[in-house]
Amino acid sequence: MAAGCIALAGCAREKVVLTRLPDRVRVEIGGKLFSEYRFTGAHYPYFYPVLAADGTALTRKFPMESPPGEDHDHPHQRSLWFAHGFVNGVDFWNEGTAGTNLPKGIIAHEVLLETTDGRVGVLRAGSRWLSPDGRLICTDETTVRIQAAGEARILDYEVTLHALPDAPLLLGDSKEGTMAVRIAQWMTPPHKYGKENLPGAGHIVTSAGDRDAAAWGKRADWCDYFAPHEGKTYGIAIFDDPRNLRHPTWWMARDYGLFGANPFGRSSFESLKDSHAGDYTVPAGGSLTFRYRFYFHSGDAETAHIADRYREFTEEAKP
Repeated sequence: MAAGCIALAGCAREKVVLTRLPDRVRVEIGGKLFSEYRFTGAHYPYFYPVLAADGTALTRKFPMESPPGEDHDHPHQRSLWFAHGFVNGVDFWNEGTAGTNLPKGIIAHEVLLETTDGRVGVLRAGSRWLSPDGRLICTDETTVRIQAAGEARILDYEVTLHALPDAPLLLGDSKEGTMAVRIAQWMTPPHKYGKENLPGAGHIVTSAGDRDAAAWGKRADWCDYFAPHEGKTYGIAIFDDPRNLRHPTWWMARDYGLFGANPFGRSSFESLKDSHAGDYTVPAGGSLTFRYRFYFHSGDAETAHIADRYREFTEEAKP
């Protein structure tokens, strides 16, 4: 965050420009690439790359690219995305033989509803959640709002799942989910890849005070992942909106770089015998909305004033 830029209202707001291309929407802030919303070539739409104000890549490049020095695990974890591992018995999180034995579905982009430039850029899109045989499970409408606040970058992700008119929508208890980002390799703490112990300087902290490995599976208003890189510290915080189901959410914060908010994986996170403790059913014809803020910042959680930024976020969320 820029020096002296404590409240978002006091930060410079560069213009956000969204450019529609055949397979993606390019997002630029102040004339420089921030990210792209990619909606073809994968099992779900996703944002890649995600760049800091100075161009530093904050998310992993694999599997979109295959650079040396990156772990090549979990190829279904693409940069920044929303998906879940049990939706009416279909796994939309994993691909192929990975993860569960459930059939693997596809979140198929259907339509771009809006791309609006401005101090806050707006992207709206609709997708169809399909089983392997093409059966429609549900639909969604996703709205993403992007803005700059000094050096910080803000991405507000809102997704509404719509159950079919004649069938309820079961979001099952699964730790495989849900609103997630796969952070850059250099941001990870020490971790194991295969049989190799890898170094790392990254740290995790939550609003509840849980740190590093202790943050996994814990509930908190927000979680922040940060690390030094080439002489500067960068971080990614995710804010759970107080209006979300089961707020404060559980955090799927792994040392290898998976970082996500998951309101459904209760049995795993709380070590419960009831494997359906985290189930939630949207009635036929009903809907369920999730709202999250990604706050891409410089500094650690304290110097970036993440607790203050979260309080501002909750004030914005009030009607």
